[in-house]
Amino acid sequence: MALETCFRAWALHAPAAGSKDRLLVAGSSGSGSNLVLPSKRAAAVAVAPLSAGRVATRRPRHVCQSKNAVDEVLVADEKNWDGMVMACETPVLVEFWAPWCGPCRMIAPVIDELAKDYAGKIMCCKVNTDESPNVASTYGIRSIPTVLIFNGGEKKESVIGAVPKSTLTTLIDKYIGSS
Repeated sequence: MALETCFRAWALHAPAAGSKDRLLVAGSSGSGSNLVLPSKRAAAVAVAPLSAGRVATRRPRHVCQSKNAVDEVLVADEKNWDGMVMACETPVLVEFWAPWCGPCRMIAPVIDELAKDYAGKIMCCKVNTDESPNVASTYGIRSIPTVLIFNGGEKKESVIGAVPKSTLTTLIDKYIGSS
């Protein structure tokens, strides 16, 4: 899967026709098994499964919009809170949750989707209130799930409870232009 993702990213920025650049496929040996893609248009590929010499000419469904974007929800705790949330230059969405909390399990997929939708624009973190009670008490977390938005190291907004994605999207949209 990782090789396929790497190949797709490479294919989007493939060298122009006639170039001698080659993509080395893991497990290939010798120059005869290197995969050469002739042009950018022919190189926008979806491979199933990736193998040396086999290239489909169908565009991939997903394209990474920014290099090295974090598109997953990170785990914040008392040890990494300052470096991960307070020192972050982009807005940060923080969900306070606990494993035993039913509404927290309901909102978790929404937070995961937001992390993917806003990759490179915001950072999404989760704080387990059972494992990091000092962080939760610092921000007055009395109910979970609670979602806080931080911008420039300051708490800007909070939402309590399992809310719909549209509510959180509206909240995030207020801050992605002001970072």
